[in-house]
Amino acid sequence: MSQVKSRQRVTDHGEVFTSEREVTAMLDLVKQETERIDSRFLEPACGTGNFLTEILRRKLNIVAERYGKNQLEYERYSILALSSIYGIDVLKDNVIECRERLLKQAIEAYDVLFFLNIKKEYEETAQFLCSKNIILGDALTLMDLNGKNPIVFSEWSAVNGSIIKRRDYTMVNLLQSQPMDEPNLFSDLGDQAFIPTPVAEYPLTHFLKLAEYA
Repeated sequence: MSQVKSRQRVTDHGEVFTSEREVTAMLDLVKQETERIDSRFLEPACGTGNFLTEILRRKLNIVAERYGKNQLEYERYSILALSSIYGIDVLKDNVIECRERLLKQAIEAYDVLFFLNIKKEYEETAQFLCSKNIILGDALTLMDLNGKNPIVFSEWSAVNGSIIKRRDYTMVNLLQSQPMDEPNLFSDLGDQAFIPTPVAEYPLTHFLKLAEYA
């Protein structure tokens, strides 16, 4: 894959894609996290998804190794893996391509194992997650390209197995957060904890119904 789409895009946006070799080498520095199913990754200039697709590939390999003989368990954990991957880009064609690459990767891995019993709901959920997690916006301003609306990300948390809790947060709130008045529960150093405030919360939903009840 070429590292440059056009000289004009390099001039206008500084767009140069990271090569496969460099992607692999950089992700190997945090290999343990890339292979943890629920570890979250955000690429603030995701381009067409060179980093994110490799992260998803590693996660799906782990899911297949552990749950490849049980379709429901594979579906649940592969959706969890996909839901943990986030990206932002300022160019619409990059966002569209990144979503398509992630979706194709998820569906192809699923089809290899369960081609005799492919569930439409699985594909719809995967497509919905890609549309929500890969966002057109400016990671420097934390706003959409018009500068009017903040970037909003959804957190997808597994609750009691197949149930997902969705909470939406603005990116600016995730970065700034708010200090707790209570003693810190997450550090032995006595420093203040920071918990972001959601801008929206959704009812508990089965993971294969996320798109249906969005």
